[in-house]
Amino acid sequence: MKDTTNLWKLLWDHDPNGLLVLDEHMQIVQVNPAFGRLLQTEPTALIGRAAAEVLGEVQDFEAAYAENVEIVGREQAYPQYDIYVRKVIFPMPDEQIVAGIFVDLTREWKQRGELEALKHQTIQEVRQVVDKQMRVAQEIAGLLGETTAETKVSLLRLLDTLGPAHE
Repeated sequence: MKDTTNLWKLLWDHDPNGLLVLDEHMQIVQVNPAFGRLLQTEPTALIGRAAAEVLGEVQDFEAAYAENVEIVGREQAYPQYDIYVRKVIFPMPDEQIVAGIFVDLTREWKQRGELEALKHQTIQEVRQVVDKQMRVAQEIAGLLGETTAETKVSLLRLLDTLGPAHE
């Protein structure tokens, strides 16, 4: 069997998900290359920095560490990096660290936003068509009413001109 340390290093380096490890002070201890790609930053430049400085907020990590609980499936946008992720956060109290797995959902998130925008645009267009049809129908009804009234007046004049009706 191969050296398991090397195997874990390979897994760490090749995992497509962003992996982040923080110490008890919420300082970045370790990140994998995928996490660096998510944040468009060289991974080594993140080591030693405050997680709050990098991520903006770390309440989920603090809660997981303090309460010794896993937080699974929490989705969050990071607008400063133009990404949307699903996080899995878990403490390792014996090591005094908390780790996070960041699954990149950015493409799906953007597609969902585009679909919502398309739905909104389609609804607006349908409303405009219905409003226009209602205006046209009201104009037609108005014109029909006018011509019907004019016809009635003309017919009544004709009847008056012809004299009393024969029974």
